[in-house]
This record gives sequence, structure tokens and C-alpha cells, in this order.
Amino acid sequence: MKLKLLPLALIAVTLFSCSSSDDSENDNNVDDPEKSEEQTASCDKVENFVFVEKDGLVSVEFENAVFNDLWKLKKDDNNATGKGYMVWDGAQYLNKPGEGLATYSIKINSPGTYRFMWKSAVKKGNSGSEHNDSWLRFADADDFFGEKEGSTVYPKDTGKTPNPNGSSKDGWFKIYRSGNDLDFKWQASTSDNDSHPVFVTFDKAGVYTMEISARSSGHAIDKFVLFKDTIKQSDAIADDMKSSEITCKN
Repeated sequence: MKLKLLPLALIAVTLFSCSSSDDSENDNNVDDPEKSEEQTASCDKVENFVFVEKDGLVSVEFENAVFNDLWKLKKDDNNATGKGYMVWDGAQYLNKPGEGLATYSIKINSPGTYRFMWKSAVKKGNSGSEHNDSWLRFADADDFFGEKEGSTVYPKDTGKTPNPNGSSKDGWFKIYRSGNDLDFKWQASTSDNDSHPVFVTFDKAGVYTMEISARSSGHAIDKFVLFKDTIKQSDAIADDMKSSEITCKN
């Protein structure tokens, strides 16, 4: 039986056409999960991490930042998630924010106002009102404030008033947890003896910087979240809530 041979030109056109179609499909498939995992896995330097907000939520293991040697990674508490938790082991900086500085890059896709909370514990002493706080700042956000029942407070030195009770300086809030249950729990308040939940407003999509710094020795932090009011608090802080996708800075 004789085989019917195709002209060489037709064979070349056919092969080129198939190859072009496959490449185009891969280039446009931005939702391909394998591609997303590969992109996240390739970001192996913590200083380049960018945490991506999705559906009004940012969820981050606190240890995913660059810390100085006085922040210690501990793995001795089963209530902590991820690789463990970070605890400040240095001096107290009760009126001096900016010491033991660590930063997080957060990509906001859905502008709006987000509530901030973190999961922290007291690892020094036996009082829930000591060694229970750290400093927090969102210097490039459009607003950063504490609010409850119509009362709003702003960090000192931002040009906005009223300011919180207790320590605040250069746009930093003192963020504390209260109560004598010293183990890890979700709570983040500002303004002494008049606790205000904490909020951040981002007017535009983009990458913003969250800063934390040491205040009380023995304050331990495991995880933090930012979430819109479209998400239930119980869902945002649930144990099975997955951490946000991590991409790399350009």
C-alpha cells in the first residue's frame, strides 16, 4: 500500500500552528494554580515577600518578616501556628517606637477600610496588663485609627485628633491585649483604659507597608489579619483560615 505524503510546506505550517496555540493558552492562563504555586515557591527571600489581599482578607504568620536578633522565634506553644511565634526579648521601649523594627508589604486589591487584629500572648510575668503590647504603624495608608461606638482616635503627630490615652508617637499606635488569660488570643486595641478596635483605610489598590516595633519585653505575636466588614470576624481568625498568597517584590 502506498502512503500519501503531504507537502513539506503543509507539514511545517501545521506544526507551527499547533505550537503557537499551546503557547498562547499557557500565557493567558493567569489563574493556573500550578503557575501560582510556582510563583510563590520561587520567592525564597523573606525580605521580598508581598502578602496579597483576596476577597477582603489578609492573613499573615507574624514570623514572615526580617527581625533583629532580639526578636526570638519560639516553638514551645501548641496554640501558635505556622513555624512558631515571635517574642521580644530585648529592653522595653514604652515611649520610643521604631526599635526592633520589622516591616510587611501588603498588596491591597480591594480598596476600603479593614479591621486589624493580631494573635498575641504574654510570655513574661503573670499580669495581663504588663508585657502585653507592641507598636504598630501604617504610614502610607490613607487613614489609621481606633474606633468604637462613634468615638475615633488617631495616632499622635499625624495632625489628626483626638489622640488615644497613653503612649503614641510619630504615627504609631500602642497595640495591646488585655485580660489575665495570658496565652495566645485574638485581640488588638489602642487607647489605655478605653479600648478602641483598630482600623486601616486604603483608598486605592496598591502595595502598602505595615510596620511593627518592640515596646514590651515578653510580648509574643503569632499571626495578624486585616479584614473588611464583609467578612465575619470569626471567619477571619478561624484556625483553619489559610494564610494569604505570597508573591515577590519586583
